[in-house]
Amino acid sequence: MQVPLYQAKADFFRMLGHPVRIRVLELLQHGPVPVRDLLADIEIEPSSLSQQLAVLRRSGIVVSIREGSTVRYALAGGDVAELLRAARRILTELLAGQNELLAELRQADSPTPPVPTSTTR
Repeated sequence: MQVPLYQAKADFFRMLGHPVRIRVLELLQHGPVPVRDLLADIEIEPSSLSQQLAVLRRSGIVVSIREGSTVRYALAGGDVAELLRAARRILTELLAGQNELLAELRQADSPTPPVPTSTTR
């Protein structure tokens, strides 16, 4: 039985649903990165990074490249970088909307200045 497309999409987004995986993908946007550099940038235990890289590798979203004793990781395709840029744009719009709402709330919460009364008779 074939998995419905909406289920495959949900599984894909669930796979992306870990902060370390997102950070790895962000770091790989500019080209292959050695594991030691990923460790330095992300500052987690090597076993935890290895586990997250394995999830990304199994999904086919990243590939590993062995060069002697160095293992580098790279995005499997440019679409992932575009997805991250789209997410950044969406978040920017959402946060901008929240800032506007926050400003309106603050304005509504501030005491209203007294209305000047006319002293002319």
